[in-house]
Formats: sequence, C-alpha cells, structure tokens
Amino acid sequence: MQDLIDRFKAGETRALARLISMLENEDPQHEEILKQLFYRTGQAYVVGFTGSPGAGKSSLVDQVIKHLRKEGQTVGVIAVDPTSPFTGGALLGDRIRMQEHALDKGVFIRSMGTRGSLGGLAKTTKDVVKAMDAFGFNWVIIETVGVGQAELDIMHVADTTVVVLTPGAGDAIQTIKAGIMEIADVFAVNKCDLPGADKVAAEVEIMLDQQCDQVGWRPPVKLVSSLTGQGIADLVAAIKTHRQHLEDNSLLSLKRRERIRSEALEIVNYKWQQKILKQINIPGRLNDQLERVMNKEIDPYTAADFILDYVVSGPTGK
Repeated sequence: MQDLIDRFKAGETRALARLISMLENEDPQHEEILKQLFYRTGQAYVVGFTGSPGAGKSSLVDQVIKHLRKEGQTVGVIAVDPTSPFTGGALLGDRIRMQEHALDKGVFIRSMGTRGSLGGLAKTTKDVVKAMDAFGFNWVIIETVGVGQAELDIMHVADTTVVVLTPGAGDAIQTIKAGIMEIADVFAVNKCDLPGADKVAAEVEIMLDQQCDQVGWRPPVKLVSSLTGQGIADLVAAIKTHRQHLEDNSLLSLKRRERIRSEALEIVNYKWQQKILKQINIPGRLNDQLERVMNKEIDPYTAADFILDYVVSGPTGK
C-alpha cells in the first residue's frame, strides 16, 4: 500500500482513483490510508451544490468548472447519484454531463452511488473529499444526489453551500422547509431564461428579509443559466465573496476545526459501538443483562449503565 500512497503523493491520477476506490469500498486498509492523508488536508476549498432533482445541478457544476479552469484553478468533483434499492447499482450519469473535462488533467471527476445513505451524500463522501484535498486540488465540488428536503448532510462537509432552484417547480416554497433555507450560503436560480425565474428570485429575497436571526452574511441570489453560461461569473464571484467573509471573520478555520472535532467523536462513537457489539456476540455477563431486561427483572437504563461500565472497565472492573 505504501507504493500506492507514494504514487498518490507524487501526483499520479491513477493512484488517486485507486485510493478513492479503496475508501469507497471501505477496504481493510482504509483507516491507515486516512491516517496518512490527514496531515495533507485543509488546503482545498469545498463547495457543495444541492437542490431538487432536475434543477440542473450537473450542468451548472460543469459551467463552474469551466470558469475555474479559465482562472488556472484545479478542480476535483464528486457527483453523487442515487443507488437502486432493487439492483444496488447506480447510473452515475452526472459524469456524462461533464465529459468535456475527461481529458483535462486539471479536473478529476468521481461519481459515487449513495448505497442506501440518506441526506444526499454517500457514506464515504467525506473520505473522498479528504483524498481530493490531500491530492492538491484548489477546489473540491460536491454535487448531491437531489433528494429534496432531507438533503442537509452537505452542510457538514462543504465550506460554501449553493442551493440550486428553478422556476416553475415550486422550489421557492421548498426552501422554507426542513432547513434548506438555513444551509444555503448562496442561492442559484438556474434556467433563468425560462419564465418565472425573476419571481423565484424575488420570493427567495423576501424570505431572506423575513429571517430575523441573520447576522453577518446574507446569502446572495444569483440568476444563472447552465445552458448559455449566463451569470456563472457572478455565481463564482459570490462563492469567493462568501469564502472571503469566512476568512476575514476567522469562521473558516473555526468551521474546519469543529468539523475535525466532530469527526473524531464520530469515530469514537463508531468504534465504541463496534466494541459493544463484539462483546454482545460473546456469551457472558452482557447477554445475561439483556436477558434480565427482556424478563423485566431490570430496566433498560440500568442494563445500559452496566454494559458501558463493563466495556470500559473490563470483566474485573466494577
């Protein structure tokens, strides 16, 4: 594996692709890979594009890539697609819309299936972001699956979140629901050449005016067209302005520090659960406690306290 890591550090794209596959498939060595990548992360700026299906996220991301490449910036893209609950497969069609960049060495596009994960991202999306960041891309763009009101995971991964809306789809009303309004740092009203785009933008502006707790940053609303490229420069400028706002107020470093802290606690929680499950699969005192709960000899809380103490202190503990 060290040879693969060395090739990755040398900037070999095939090594990046192989490494991502290992992370996505949760290879037995994926933890060791992430340990080595950790100290190389924190350089890329991560932008998430979210919104309802059919909003034109892929085409919009394609236009943003073009703009960033003209500026000489390198871009890693993670396009998340839904996984079929019947076959377990995914079409991964977002890459088709971005195939113009297939031969561009400054762009790396990775499609991922959700594999049953909810919230708009695949379970290992954060790990793939780390790999692209450590590889040295200036920007990492994540396009979420497009599941609508439940699609909030992106806010825990991206530095800037762009919510994509379209006219004629009821999106302005959807923004009120389930926190979509709260996660947006920038609004992009796509397909602005269609009737009703100005109305959607105006409705979002009104909703922003009604937010009483808004301090420091008001999400701009940009009219764009992924078909013609209209407004793309303004959209990228808005993303950069948000980045500058975060940096000027030390919010970017704070956000990233909190993200690392949360991740460490998530790993603790996961390993803790694995340790308890391993103990429960072994006949002994833990199963005896669960049996007592099922017989209503003790309550679940007392049993839980015993199990936690047992796992922490061991059989010879209290």
